[in-house]
Amino acid sequence: MTDGVDSTNGRTVRRRTVLTTTLGAVPVAMAGGMGGAGAASAAPAADRTAVEGLTVEHRTNPLGVDATRPRFGWRTASATRGRRQTAYRILVASSPDRLARGQGDVWDSGRVTSARSVAVRYDGDDLRPSTRYHWTVRVWDENGRALPGTPTAHFETGLLSTDGVTGWDGARWITMAGKAPNSEGAPLLRTEAALRRGRVREARLYVSALGVYDAYVNGHRVAVPQGSGTTLELLAPGWTNYDARVSYLTYDVTSLIAGERQATLAAVLGNGWYNSRVSEGSSYYSADGDRLALKARLLIRYADGSTQTVVTAPGDDWKATDTGPYRADDIYDGQTYDAREEIPGWTAGGFDASAWSGVEEHDFTTRFPDSRLAAYPGESARLMPEWDREPESITVYGDAFRESRTATLPVTLRPGETAVIDLGQNLVGVPRYTLSGPEGTQVVFKPGEMLNDTSQGADGPEGSVYRANLRAAKATSTYTLKGDPQGETHQDSLTFYGFRYVSVTTTDTVTLTGFTGRVATSAIHDIGTVETDDADINQLISNVRWGQRGNYLWVPTDCPQRDERLGWTGDTQLFSNTGLYNADTVNFLSHFEESLIDSQRIYGLDGAQFTWVAPGSRYNQPIPASGWADCGVVVPWTVWQMSGDTTVIDRSWAAMTKYLDWIHRRTGDTYAGQGAIFGDWLAFQDTSTQLISDIYYGHSARLMADMAHATGRTAEAGTYEELFSRIKRAFVTKYLATDATTGQVTVRSSLGKAPEWLGGTPEDDSQTALLWILKLGFYDTEAQRRQLVTLLADNIGNDEAYKAAHPDSTRVRYGENTLAVGFLGVNVLAPVLTDEGRADLAYALLHQDAMPSWLYSVRNGATTIWERWNSYSKEDGFGPVEMNSFNHYSYGAIMEWMYESMAGIAKDPAHPGFKHFFLRPHLDPTGKITRVSGSHLSPYGEIVSEWTVQDRELTYRAAVPANSTATLRIPATDPATVREGRTPLSRAPGVEFLGLEDGVASYRLPSGRYEITSARG
Repeated sequence: MTDGVDSTNGRTVRRRTVLTTTLGAVPVAMAGGMGGAGAASAAPAADRTAVEGLTVEHRTNPLGVDATRPRFGWRTASATRGRRQTAYRILVASSPDRLARGQGDVWDSGRVTSARSVAVRYDGDDLRPSTRYHWTVRVWDENGRALPGTPTAHFETGLLSTDGVTGWDGARWITMAGKAPNSEGAPLLRTEAALRRGRVREARLYVSALGVYDAYVNGHRVAVPQGSGTTLELLAPGWTNYDARVSYLTYDVTSLIAGERQATLAAVLGNGWYNSRVSEGSSYYSADGDRLALKARLLIRYADGSTQTVVTAPGDDWKATDTGPYRADDIYDGQTYDAREEIPGWTAGGFDASAWSGVEEHDFTTRFPDSRLAAYPGESARLMPEWDREPESITVYGDAFRESRTATLPVTLRPGETAVIDLGQNLVGVPRYTLSGPEGTQVVFKPGEMLNDTSQGADGPEGSVYRANLRAAKATSTYTLKGDPQGETHQDSLTFYGFRYVSVTTTDTVTLTGFTGRVATSAIHDIGTVETDDADINQLISNVRWGQRGNYLWVPTDCPQRDERLGWTGDTQLFSNTGLYNADTVNFLSHFEESLIDSQRIYGLDGAQFTWVAPGSRYNQPIPASGWADCGVVVPWTVWQMSGDTTVIDRSWAAMTKYLDWIHRRTGDTYAGQGAIFGDWLAFQDTSTQLISDIYYGHSARLMADMAHATGRTAEAGTYEELFSRIKRAFVTKYLATDATTGQVTVRSSLGKAPEWLGGTPEDDSQTALLWILKLGFYDTEAQRRQLVTLLADNIGNDEAYKAAHPDSTRVRYGENTLAVGFLGVNVLAPVLTDEGRADLAYALLHQDAMPSWLYSVRNGATTIWERWNSYSKEDGFGPVEMNSFNHYSYGAIMEWMYESMAGIAKDPAHPGFKHFFLRPHLDPTGKITRVSGSHLSPYGEIVSEWTVQDRELTYRAAVPANSTATLRIPATDPATVREGRTPLSRAPGVEFLGLEDGVASYRLPSGRYEITSARG
C-alpha cells in the first residue's frame, strides 16, 4: 500500500493507492474510478444487490461528530446467494455535486481489497469543525463486479474540541445574576440579534447546560428528526460526571432562522441531575445547591459565504428571570407549573425584557478546569410518539374511595374526587394532559406503577395508586390553571416519571379532555424481535423491551420511579447483551463506559476499581464489588462482540488493565477476587460472595485475553490467559471437593458470607455457583463436568427426593423446576443449560409460572420486568418498600437466550459483529411453543431465523446477510430429510454439510435466504 496525493480543483488531498493481488481465481483491479477506468463492470441490475445503511460513528447522517477519524459503515443487501464484498472504495467530498461526479476532494480511499464494512476509519486530511461532508462507498462483489446504485450520505463535524473554548467563539457559561441556588423558579434566559441582509444558507445551534435545558429559536422549541417527522428531547444534554465531562448537542435550526430578520435564542434551565440529590456524594454536588448555567453558540452561514454567531456571554445582550411558570423541578420529585405565570412571547423576537435581570459568568471552569466539553456521541433521549399510550380505563372515586364510577374522556372532576387513569403499560416519560377550569385551580397528578388492593403492604384504599415503593421521591406533576376557556395543554419537560397509573385530584371543578402517557427513551431504534405462539412468553418479551426503553434514558438506570434512578453497573453489564440485540445501543453503552471510566478515576476505590454506579457517587462506597465493578470490562467486550468494532476496547484498555492490576495487587498469588459485597443479588439461594468474586475475576481475565487478541496486544493476551489459568487452578483447589470414596464432587459455595445487606446463609452446590463453574470451565475432567451438570439439574428439578436430601436448603420452600438465581446468575442460567445439553430444563424454567420464575410476574399482571422475583403477588401483596421496583430490567436478560437459543440467532465470538454467526434453533420439548420468529439487524444486515413444528415436520426459514456466513445447526434424524424444496440442503449451491451428531445436522451457509424442511423422526 502506498500513500500519494491528488490535486482536485486546486486542493491537495491524500489518496491511498492499494496495490492488489488476486483473490482466489478472481482477478481484482487496481484502484481506479468509481466505475470508470480500471474498475470492473457493474453487476447486472437483475441481481437486486445494493449498498445501504450508510453510517458514520454508528449513526445515520449525524450532526456534531467530534471524532477526528470517524468510522464508516455500510451494508450490502442482496437476494443473490453467496454475495460478499471483496473490495470497497470510500469517497468523501465537500459538496454533493463533487460526489456525484465521483470526486473525493476530501478523501479518496482508493480501491481497498477487503471484506470489511464495519468501523472503517477515515484516513484523509484533518477535518474542519462545523462542516458538512458528503460521502459514498462503492463495493465490489465476489466476481469483481461493482455493485450498482451506490447511495450517498453525509455527516457533519461538531466543534472538534473539548476545551470548552476552541470553536465556541467566546461563548461562556452564563447564569442568572443574583439568583440563589435552589430558590423558587426555573431560570429563563434569552437574547436576540439582528440578522445581516442576505439569504441564510444554514444555521446550527451548539448548546449545553449545567442542569438540563429546553432550547428555543425564534419562538419555536428546538426539535430533532425522528422517523418521518420531528420530536422533542427530554432532559438534554443528559447526565455525566460534570467535573470530568459535560456533553453538548448540535441542532440544525436553519428552518427556524431562514427568512427571519432576527435570531432570538432562549432557554429554560432545569435542575436535572446536576442540582439534585440524585448526585449526592459527587464532587460537584452541593447540599446548598448548584447554580444552573447555559452555554450556547448559534452559527449562521449566509449564501455569500459570510457567517454570524450569537453566543452566551455576560453583558447586556442576555437577560434572565425566574418569574415564569416553571416553579419547581427535580428528577425525583417532579415538576410544578403555574400557567398563570406564563410570559407570552418571551422566546420570540421583539419581546421587551428590559425589566429582567442580567446574567453573569458561572464559575464552573474555575472550579473544574479539567472538565471536558464534548459532543454527545449518540442519539439523545427523546419522546417517541409511536409508543405513546392513551388511557385504557378511567375510574373516578369519591367519598374516600367508598364509591366509584367508570368514565371516559372528557371527564369532569370535582374537589374530593380522585380520577385513576390506567395506561395499560408501565412506561417512562411524562404525562401530557389537556384541562379546562377556573383560573387558579390546582390539579395534581401522582403517577405510580401499581394499584392498591386489600393485600399486605398496600398504602391506600383499594383502587388507589400505590406509591410506597417510591420511597422519598415525591414524583408529582402539579399544574395551576390560567383559566383559558379554550382549554390548556401541558406536559412536563424538566423531569421524568416511571408509571402505568396516574391519580388526578383538583382544588376546583375541572374537565380533563385529554391524557397521554408520553414515552421517553434513548433506545430509539428497535433492531431485534422475537415472537412466539405462546401469549405468556410474548408478554414476557414485551416486558423486557419496555423495561429497556424505560431504563435506557441517557444512562442505563436500575429503576425509573423511586429516589434512585442510578446507573448501577451490575444491572448494566448483565443486561448489555440483551440490550444490544433489542436496540441500536452501541453508542449509548460506549458513552456509559466513558462515564464509568471517569467515575473509576474520581470515585473508584484507589482510583482503580470501577464503581457501583455511574455517573455520580450516590450509594458508592469504598468496598470491593465484583460483578458490578466488572461492568468496566464486560461492556467493552459485549459491545465489540455485537458490533464488530474494537474502538471501545482501545478507549477502555488503560482503565481495564488498571482494574485487573489493582485486583492482583490486593489478592496477590492467592488469585482470589477482590470481594463481592452484593454477591448474587436477590437470589433465592445464597452463594458465597467470595466465590462470586473469584468467578468474576476469572471471567474478566478471560474477556481481557479475548480483547487483547482482537486489538493486536499479543503479549497482554498471553498475560491474561496465564492469569485466567492461575485463577482457575486456585478456584478448583478451593471450591471443588471430591469425596475420596464415592468420587462425588461438591461445590463448596458455602465458603464465605451471604450478601451483606440481605443476610442469609450460603449453601453448597448453589445454582449460581454451578452455572458459572460450567460456563468458565472451572473443573478438571469431563467426569467432573458431568457431575456438575447433574447437580445443577437436580437443584433445578427440586423434587421430593432432592428436598429430603437437602432439608436445610432454601430450595425446600419452592416447587419443582424453579430457578433460584439472582442478578449474577440470571443471564447465564438458560444459556449454560442449553450449552450443556439441557435445553429441556431451560424451557421448563421459561414456562414455569410459580414463584420464583419469569412468568410469575406475567401471571400477576406485570408489563415490565420486576426488581424482585416476588415484588408482588395477589396472595402475599407488595414486597418490601425499601427496595421494590416494578421496572427493573435485570431479570430480562433471559431474552439473550431467546435470541440465541430459542430463535437461534447466536453470535460467534471468534467472528464479532456477526461476520460469521450460528443459526441454532432449539425446539421446545414441552410442545407449548410450536412457532418462533426472530430477527436482528446486524452490522451486515438483517438476520432472520424462524421455525414452526407441525406433526413431525420442522419448517425453518432463515436469512443470512450478504458479506456474512452462518453455521446452521438444525434438528434432524437423517441429513437426507433436511431439504430446501425437493433438494437435500447438502446439495444446495454453496452449502457445505458439516455432519450429523446427536440428532443435529450442521451446515455452513453462504449468504442468502433459505426455506428448509426437516423430518424430526
